[in-house]
Amino acid sequence: MNTTSTTFTTDDLYALSWLEDVRISPDGRFVVYVHVRVDRPNNGYRRALYLISTAGGSPRRFSRGKNDYQPRWSPDGRRLAFVSTRDDERGQIYLIDLAGGEAQQLTAMPNGASDPAWSPDGRRVAFIAPTNEEEQQREQADPSAPPSADRWSANREREQRLHDEELRHDPRVITRLPYRSGTTFFDDRRRHIYLVDLPESEIVIPPPPRRLSRGDLHYSPPRWMPDGQTLLTTVTRDPEADSLFAYTDLLRLPLDGGEPLRLTGAGFSYTDPQPSPDGRLIACCRIDEQLLLVDHRLACVPATGGEVTDLTAHIDLRIEQFRWGADSQTILYSAGWHGNAHIHTIGLPGTPDPLHATTLVAGRRMVSEFDSANDGSIAFIAGEPDNPCDLFLRTPDGVERRLTSINDDLLRQRLIAPIEEFRFLAPDAQEVQGWVVYPPDFDPTQTYPLAVHIHGGPHVMWSPSFRSMWHEWQVTAASGYLVFFCNPRGSDGYGLQWRDALKRSWGMADAPDILAGVNALLAHGSIDPQRIAVTGGSYGGYMTAWLLAHSDRFACGVAARGVYNLISQHSTSDAHELIEIEFRGFPWELATELWTHSPLAHAHNINAPLLILHSELDFRVPMSEAEQLFSFLRRQKKVVELVRYPREGHELTRSGEPNHRADHMRRTLAWFDRYCKTVS
Repeated sequence: MNTTSTTFTTDDLYALSWLEDVRISPDGRFVVYVHVRVDRPNNGYRRALYLISTAGGSPRRFSRGKNDYQPRWSPDGRRLAFVSTRDDERGQIYLIDLAGGEAQQLTAMPNGASDPAWSPDGRRVAFIAPTNEEEQQREQADPSAPPSADRWSANREREQRLHDEELRHDPRVITRLPYRSGTTFFDDRRRHIYLVDLPESEIVIPPPPRRLSRGDLHYSPPRWMPDGQTLLTTVTRDPEADSLFAYTDLLRLPLDGGEPLRLTGAGFSYTDPQPSPDGRLIACCRIDEQLLLVDHRLACVPATGGEVTDLTAHIDLRIEQFRWGADSQTILYSAGWHGNAHIHTIGLPGTPDPLHATTLVAGRRMVSEFDSANDGSIAFIAGEPDNPCDLFLRTPDGVERRLTSINDDLLRQRLIAPIEEFRFLAPDAQEVQGWVVYPPDFDPTQTYPLAVHIHGGPHVMWSPSFRSMWHEWQVTAASGYLVFFCNPRGSDGYGLQWRDALKRSWGMADAPDILAGVNALLAHGSIDPQRIAVTGGSYGGYMTAWLLAHSDRFACGVAARGVYNLISQHSTSDAHELIEIEFRGFPWELATELWTHSPLAHAHNINAPLLILHSELDFRVPMSEAEQLFSFLRRQKKVVELVRYPREGHELTRSGEPNHRADHMRRTLAWFDRYCKTVS
């Protein structure tokens, strides 16, 4: 044991940083990325652009705004477009030269702008901005409204705009589903595509952008076709479809105001269209509308329209991200499999090696994002069991090296708890993959309490390299617990059959897997069977309550942002499709079945002390879910406590206010300690 280092604590949350949105320059010489740090004094986060040479050297901070993100290279690699909140909290697009200097503001859209996309000739930028019908009419009447005369006027105009916006939604009229998501309500604005010509000089004010898209529809971030004549996007197929996730088609949008070309139709939804470098094909993510939340395949369609080819159906993987190879004959993609997420390449039909997948980036890691250059270089962000996040480069000759060491100063001062893979058999003899995190000072002759963690989704795949859980597992192990987590039935990364085993079988298909893992660990020794805690968030919160109601194995539980009543969850969530797809029907058709699978229906059987943690602005799993479970247990005088987090949504533990994230972790451990550290 290293006596010069100390174990992880909850407060290390404030010191750990991570990376986002990696982009490699077209010639492969530089990589730009977003470095995210916790801003502890302001209880928030700061995002800045960093630049590093692929030839080596140290990263250098490239932007100075409070929140700078979405960096995008110009085609010649000499400039970057990015989004910043430095002058507008809604975000506007800026340009900056690679040689440095001050960033030039490109847009001043009334509701902000995002997702810049350079034209192939580098003379125009397309982007996304929300707008409604009234604002569009104003654009046509006065497209070049002068900017505010001074800061006082700008602040006054901002306050007036905020006041008018509040009045516009008082009262709020709802006519569609979903009507809210994240922590905010939707309004009558739709995401539209705009185009702006770049000025010849930095001292010239950019001309007013012009809107290319139209209709009461949402458009996705634009991509340029290589000829520079049209843009690719996806568009809502049916505004009345009542869906947050689906029913979108590929669209080619002309720059001259002509009629858009719709390339796809019903049956599948399409996202992230990317043209091949030669402009013949369009690759995209294709989602079966009967399997909306889990079925993500890589597909391609001729640029002029025609039959869609599914490229990865035979591979049985859920595609996360993809990029074209420079030869237009291969596509790189990332996907999770058995606790790792790697980068692969696949050849297109008609090429020398059609539909054969080759792994380019492997190892015990989870690749969260990647980008590729014309020379074949790949820059990627990945987490590993002993390092939650860093930037790596794979050169065209297959050599790989780490480019950053963002958390090394902290990691050198901490004892990293060892993580061991643990495979075991479920009651039906199916093998389940799990992991155990041991306390840094683990002694096999002693007995320890066990903390069982359960993932959400329900179709998430956990890994010892899972960045958003890495610190929490380390802190829990450092507090004297063995930590156990696994990927039971329903988890992604083990094929369609494993994933679909959870359909119409929530709680029943996966609970035996989790309990089998606990029993197998008990058989190995070192665990006190009277001191086992269970916790999870979202679907993991559901499973925590379900297990407590169906098993006396646990001394206590902590259920976070959980689903407890499947009937009310459907009608109050922004993701009502989840229940419809998972149970193949609607609540008015399946009321008895949904209630049977609801932890609330079995809550009277919960005897272990339960801590319920929930966000007041959680629109994915609304606060009413926690309120119902708390009331059921309190009316029976069970040991239960409800903690409500103001201002937070479903992403509390991943991107919520840092102080709330730390409090969430401290309360969980304190509850464990109360009922597992000592047993009467």
